[in-house]
Amino acid sequence: MNTINSGITVKNSSIAIIISRFNEFINKNLLLGALDTLIRLGKMKEEEILKIYVPGTNEIPVVASYIAKSQKYHAIIAIGTIIKGNTDHFKYISNNTFSNLSKISTKYFIPITLGILITDNIKQSIERSGTKMGNKGSEAALAALEMINTMKYVKNRF
Repeated sequence: MNTINSGITVKNSSIAIIISRFNEFINKNLLLGALDTLIRLGKMKEEEILKIYVPGTNEIPVVASYIAKSQKYHAIIAIGTIIKGNTDHFKYISNNTFSNLSKISTKYFIPITLGILITDNIKQSIERSGTKMGNKGSEAALAALEMINTMKYVKNRF
């Protein structure tokens, strides 16, 4: 039986991180968690990481699509925060963003990991961006690192 079980240390790889400026006080912590994980655990160099800021989470897919099409990066990490308000607007933004990122990922065979929070309130967002519920940016970085190795193996094997 053959098994593919890749690690999180990467070599000769590049990652693009797309960060929403909306809810920046939360997203900053998600970004710091992602960067720490990529550099400390993934052994990546700062020059292998591209940070791109966009106005909001809804704008992440168009940039992700362009990056994926360029084939210059091995993974994309999306960082943003969508907080439920008094209307259903958050549902449309989150559904559109997640659906489009999934389509881009499969179309271009590039891992796109999600450090995007969808929460009921600011307190939940703070808890998931580095306090008692962990850091979802860091978790997205871990997934990106593992997927880079997995995709390299799969591309070389099949």
